[in-house]
Amino acid sequence: MEIVIATGNKHKLSELSRLLPGVLSSGESVVYKGLSDFNITLPEETGTTLEENARLKAVYATTQSGLLSLSDDTGLEVDFLHGAPGVHTARYAGEACDAAANNQQLLRALQNVPADKRIARFCTVACLAWPDGRTKLFKGICEGSIATEYHGINGFGYDPIFIVKELGRAFAELTADEKNAVSHRGKAFRQVKEFLLKF
Repeated sequence: MEIVIATGNKHKLSELSRLLPGVLSSGESVVYKGLSDFNITLPEETGTTLEENARLKAVYATTQSGLLSLSDDTGLEVDFLHGAPGVHTARYAGEACDAAANNQQLLRALQNVPADKRIARFCTVACLAWPDGRTKLFKGICEGSIATEYHGINGFGYDPIFIVKELGRAFAELTADEKNAVSHRGKAFRQVKEFLLKF
């Protein structure tokens, strides 16, 4: 069975592949393909919610590939910033900016904000889309806060400045397995895994 993971982010593709089943309960093996295997480029994320963007990407990938497709959209919600960056998390500092610029933009936005006001959470919405038009959503949330400086060297994106509430450490200070055990994406995709094993 082939499933398309609708992302162009190689870090995310690697992370998700570790979270999903290699074999279904029927004994059928699963092969996960990236967008590059089909020369697919995702359309612009025009949704106003994580759910809309996740569905948009999954439906597009399955339409282009003809295969069951899986996508996700993730947002970092900071209470002090009224939920921003939210759906604009990946492009918070601008369309052409990278993770370092996004981190710096967020740290500037929270400059001089005390620790008890830096509460934040990561939300991931995953979407499975079938060629016949069906879709199914899954959601995972990780509570935490935004640090005042960088911590750790692992991960990607906002991992160096997001402190996981239950651990008191940044995502970038965790191993891949430690991160997957507590992260928003890990929680959402464990639900996907359970669904696929029953599918």
